[in-house]
Amino acid sequence: MKKTDFMRELRRYHKGSVSRRHFLGVTGLGAATAVMAGSLPMRAFAQGIGDRVSMATWPNYDDPDNLAAFQDKTGAAVQVNVFGSNEEMFAKLQAGGAGWDVVVATNYTISTYVGAKMIEPLDLSKLPNYDAAAFEARFAGPGTVDGKLYAIPKLWGTTGMAFDSTRAAQPLDSWKGFFDITRTEFSGRTIIHDYQLTAIGNALKYFGYSFNSVDPKELAEAEKLLIEVKPHLFAITSDYQPAMRNGDAWLTMCWTGDGKQLNRDMPEIHYALGKEGGEIWSDFYCIPTSAPNREGAYALLNFLLDPQVNAREALFHGYPVPDSRVEALMSDEMRNDPILHPAADLLSALEFGAAVTLTDPNRAEIMARFKAA
Repeated sequence: MKKTDFMRELRRYHKGSVSRRHFLGVTGLGAATAVMAGSLPMRAFAQGIGDRVSMATWPNYDDPDNLAAFQDKTGAAVQVNVFGSNEEMFAKLQAGGAGWDVVVATNYTISTYVGAKMIEPLDLSKLPNYDAAAFEARFAGPGTVDGKLYAIPKLWGTTGMAFDSTRAAQPLDSWKGFFDITRTEFSGRTIIHDYQLTAIGNALKYFGYSFNSVDPKELAEAEKLLIEVKPHLFAITSDYQPAMRNGDAWLTMCWTGDGKQLNRDMPEIHYALGKEGGEIWSDFYCIPTSAPNREGAYALLNFLLDPQVNAREALFHGYPVPDSRVEALMSDEMRNDPILHPAADLLSALEFGAAVTLTDPNRAEIMARFKAA
């Protein structure tokens, strides 16, 4: 069999499009045990990690070249499942899991997942590339609950806005400006996250309230604002890069890495934080208690925690990594980048998400009404 045909069948097998029997039969490996033992899938079986590891993560978060390198090293393909909000991931895990081996969850969700027994304590003997002393405490802290480590930081960032500077009469630097221009010059060109924490949180900042407020009166004002801007939106989505890149949208709620990726490729797209405040966050690798391939999960996490691999991740996704070993590998340009590392006065106004917002029924209902309006 030609190499191109073999790789095509291998990709079909990894995607689940064909059975193992079909793969072994078509490629001839079923009749050649010695050859099978040296094939990519068999390397994975030999290591006891199976031929596939499933990861739930965010859009534009993982370097495909790193995932391909993991497959080349172990024989196990990484199946990437993208979600748009922590609420979506929480609901799927609460319903019994979605076949995920690794999930990437935000700081404020960890304690809830632990309390609901959705994620398990990590076995550090299986993670030799993890060095607790290398991680910055304020970003790593939420991963430890009741003295046990449940999650390891992947990256950290802020939630701001990205805008096409050629369309704006002046730079945007506030949530008041964000919502006001959406109803005027940028009508039909703005994107709001499909994610209640940031959609509602940033609407709350318009009025000067806490990003994490669950006060009914304050939430009512935020809802009124969101309903008023709804007819002026281009979309409600957490995957906003395509519309910003093709010019359909001129303004979007935006996370650090997306802002960096957009600005890197299209310098006219600027990233800014709201001067009223907003969100600072860190995202974590976790292993669900329902993980079907636990050994594969540990193999993937240990691979991604290698500083050299993690540095390549950072170059791809554009987020700072709270691992000093990785920061040491970054260029001065990245370490001094104002998108990745905002000025101290801007950072000091930001809030970490609060656990109560994940399960607050009022916030969930407001988001549902906003999307249905």
